Amino acid sequence: MSFAATLGLVALVQIGMPRLFATPDSSVTARVALWGGRELTTLMLASLVAGLATTPYAAFHFHRITPYGVLANLAAMPVVSGLVMPAGMLGLLAMPFGLDGMWWWLMGVGIDWMDAVAQWVAALPGAIGRIAAFGTGPLIAASLGLILMGLLRSPLRWSGAVVLALAIIWAVATPQPDILISGDARHVAVRGHDGRLHFIQAAKDPFLTKEWLAADADSRLPGDATLSASVSCDDEGCVVPTAAGSFVALALRAQAMTDDCERAALVVSARQAPRSCASAVVDRDSLQRQGALTLRRRGTGFDVEAVRPRGLDRPWSPAVAGEAQAELTLTPRMPASRDATPAEADLQADD
Repeated sequence: MSFAATLGLVALVQIGMPRLFATPDSSVTARVALWGGRELTTLMLASLVAGLATTPYAAFHFHRITPYGVLANLAAMPVVSGLVMPAGMLGLLAMPFGLDGMWWWLMGVGIDWMDAVAQWVAALPGAIGRIAAFGTGPLIAASLGLILMGLLRSPLRWSGAVVLALAIIWAVATPQPDILISGDARHVAVRGHDGRLHFIQAAKDPFLTKEWLAADADSRLPGDATLSASVSCDDEGCVVPTAAGSFVALALRAQAMTDDCERAALVVSARQAPRSCASAVVDRDSLQRQGALTLRRRGTGFDVEAVRPRGLDRPWSPAVAGEAQAELTLTPRMPASRDATPAEADLQADD
């Protein structure tokens, strides 16, 4: 993000600033500059350009964008530049003489102002724009677009804007996952008929829940009652319907495997599933090999995206011998009914 912001600022200085400062002294713009208009314009442009340049990376890593970033910077940056940083430097110089207290107090006043600005901007309607997770492809395309716009000096640089627009369309068009499975099989999220994720949680993990919701552009918070809507549990496991009308089962005990394998489209368990299971299965062995999984429905099976895809060989995560091919799909082991109604015991609400 720092590199992108620097590139944007350098491009602004090379392309925009010469025109801004090339105005004759007799012009209206020059007279407005006497009241700080030119400096304010420069600060606004710098904030806008740096914010736009870092937006693709903020969206990729944090799944959010901040449309009021320019407003926050305009309110906070003068205080940072004129008070916080000078007070900090003077405090360091005065520290050996024991005269630094006043400077730290002044620095604190500036930081309190920054906090107040941040809280005010965050409270504005639409202050946080959420975007669903997307792959590295759109991010690379966006980076290429920024490089073309920032480094080229000829009109050809506007080709970068076209590449950047395509990257945005690519990112927005990325299909959302149908099922998320944690590496320990204790958390499963299934997209329901309402288009939102419904969580089966065998243990409390607010951080994981928060990250999954953020990656889905979902504004709900951990603990929201709607997260477990449509989820039915008993002592042996849980079931939740998918948007396609089938069921995903989380088997907590071995006794649940038999019924789940007959009725569910997908069975998830931290235990080893029987080879006779008719459903698609994510069990202990697959999770140990591949870690957390993202599943997208395709036909009667699922496309699988794993934290550690089969065949991936890295120095810190060597490939397992004999696994030279990445696992791309997860399909039922044998035909089975996908529309069967769960047993009555499975429909008991989880208290």
